[in-house]
Amino acid sequence: MDAFDLTALAHDMIDEARASTARRSGRTIHGGRDHHLRQTMVALAEGGELAEHESPGEATLQVLVGRVVLTGGEVTWESGPGGYLVIPPVRHRLDALEDAAVLLTVAVRTRGD
Repeated sequence: MDAFDLTALAHDMIDEARASTARRSGRTIHGGRDHHLRQTMVALAEGGELAEHESPGEATLQVLVGRVVLTGGEVTWESGPGGYLVIPPVRHRLDALEDAAVLLTVAVRTRGD
């Protein structure tokens, strides 16, 4: 069994993001290859971003710490801790309005799907 203190991990990863020239850090905490579900924590220092990218398929975003804004198509969503969003299936970007950490959950297609 894997267990995590998500709040502690979020703060550690925010420290990593602050020290990074990219202003972000990420870590898969569950899943990946040969799994149907992948969960990744992404931390962004204030002003950091995940530039516009394609939707990964069926996915959700939960804000753990800080404030973020997700922009996709005609939709803009801003939230703080506890915010939860089903990511729209369009190109989108994520920006940190302050130091932030989010949990990205993606349904992964495995071989044979």
